[in-house]
Amino acid sequence: MIKFKELMKNFIEDESGLTTVEYAIAGALVAGSLVVAFSQLGTAVSGTIDCLTSAVGGASGDCTQ
Repeated sequence: MIKFKELMKNFIEDESGLTTVEYAIAGALVAGSLVVAFSQLGTAVSGTIDCLTSAVGGASGDCTQ
């Protein structure tokens, strides 16, 4: 019984696996941020290309926004 208590105490005090979890959470946050950033960048670039295509076709407009 004493060995079980000691084993449980050591398990509760052990924080070596915590670092792995922290890195996994940080990695997921970075990946999510990149997805959002590149999605918004893609939308902006697509809009600019559409505007430039229209301008080449003869439409007037300001594509610098």
